[in-house]
Amino acid sequence: MAKFHKHIFICTHERAEDHRSGCCMHAQSEKVLIAFKKQIAEAGLRRVVRANPSGCLDQCSKGPTVVIYPDAVWYGGVKPEDVAEIIEQHVLGGRPVERLQISDNELTGIPLDKRDC
Repeated sequence: MAKFHKHIFICTHERAEDHRSGCCMHAQSEKVLIAFKKQIAEAGLRRVVRANPSGCLDQCSKGPTVVIYPDAVWYGGVKPEDVAEIIEQHVLGGRPVERLQISDNELTGIPLDKRDC
């Protein structure tokens, strides 16, 4: 089998319901994962796009959190009903869904031009 062109990671980490940082699992990330798998299958992309559950992506308050590689595009607050748009616009069209993106500054708290990468 060839390498996947896109790899989608959906945080399914679970914390206590009252945890101060929030929790992707309690924000229905399992339903988001199922929606991605369904949309990938329906689009005939199983051999080129993979959706996997992941552990904590350290963006708990923005969950459910999704990251797509190799693009390194991070999404927050993803709902099952957003998945078709992400597949159509980003995965197939190459244009990230801006309204769901977590900016680089939000991810690190440090502006991109000020980082020691």
